[in-house]
Amino acid sequence: MPTMVVTQRGVLPPAKYNYADSAWFKYILSCTAATTAELVTYPLDLAKTRLQIQGETELNSKGSRMLPYRGLVGTAVGIVREEGFLKLWQGMTPAVYRHLVYSGTRMVLYEKLRDNLFSVREDGSHPVWQSIMGGIVVGGAAQLLASPADLIKVQLQMEGRRRLEGKPPRVTNVSEAFVKIYTSGGVRGLWKGCMPNVYRSALVNLGDLTTYDSVKRFFIKRGFTDDYWTHALSSACSGLIGASLGTPADVVKSRVMNQPTDHRGRGLLYKSSMDCLLKTVHNEGFWALYKGFLPCWMRMGPWSLTFWLTYEQIRSKCGTSAF
Repeated sequence: MPTMVVTQRGVLPPAKYNYADSAWFKYILSCTAATTAELVTYPLDLAKTRLQIQGETELNSKGSRMLPYRGLVGTAVGIVREEGFLKLWQGMTPAVYRHLVYSGTRMVLYEKLRDNLFSVREDGSHPVWQSIMGGIVVGGAAQLLASPADLIKVQLQMEGRRRLEGKPPRVTNVSEAFVKIYTSGGVRGLWKGCMPNVYRSALVNLGDLTTYDSVKRFFIKRGFTDDYWTHALSSACSGLIGASLGTPADVVKSRVMNQPTDHRGRGLLYKSSMDCLLKTVHNEGFWALYKGFLPCWMRMGPWSLTFWLTYEQIRSKCGTSAF
C-alpha cells in the first residue's frame, strides 16, 4: 500500500546542503589541481633551483669547481645525462605535501576574504588594493604553514648535485630529511629560511592569485565569457607577474634553505635573508637575483596555466560555483 506524505502548509522543507560550495570541498579541489600542475612542471622547478644555487662558491672534494649548467635546457639535459631521467622528479614527494597545505590554504582563505570582507563596487568588482592585500596575506600565511615541506624539497633537489661534486649525501628520502633537520635544529630548524620563503610566497601569490582574479574579472566585464580561453589568458598574465615578483625572493630562499648549518641549526654561509641578499648582489651583481628567471617564468607559466584550467574545470564538473 503506498505511503502518503503529508506536509504542513506554509512550512518549507530544510535547504539541501550543497557540499560542492563548502570550504572543505574547495580545499580538496585546489589540492587536486595543484598536484596535477606540480607533476607536469616539476622538472622545470628542479632546473630552476639548480641554476639559482650554482653561483655559490662551494668546491668539490678534489678542490676543483664543477662546471655550471648553462641555461634551462642545459640544466635539464645535464641532469638526465649525469643522474638519470627520473631524477628530474627528485624531491617531488615533499613538493606535493607542500601543496596539500599551501595551495589548499591560500585558495580557500582568499575566496573567503574576497566574498566576505572585500568591498563590492556597483559593477561587481573589488578594489584592487584589497585584492593585493588579500593575496599577500594569504600567500604568506599559507607558506608559513607549509615551510617545512619546502625545506625538505629544496634539500632533496640538491642531492644529485652533491653526489656529482663528490660530497656525501645528506639525505636520501623525505622521512630521513625530516628526522635529520629535526635532530640538528629542533622544531625551529624545520622553519629554517621560512621568512624569505614567506616573502617569496606572498609576492608570488600576489602575482598569481590576485592577478588571475583581477584579470579574469576585467576580461569578463568587457564581454569575455567565463570559459577556457579567458582562463588561459588570465593564467598567462598571472604567471608572468608572479615570476617577475617572486624570482629575487626565490633565489634568496633557495640559498638560505640549502646552506649547511651548525649543531644549533644556524646557517654557516648567511646570517639572515638580508645577509644573503646583500652578499649575492655584492659577489655576483644585481642580476644574480634574477638568475633562473627564464626557467622560473617558463615553469610558473605552465604551472599557472595547468593549475587554473584544471581548477576551473573540476569546479565546473563538480557543480562548484566559478572562482
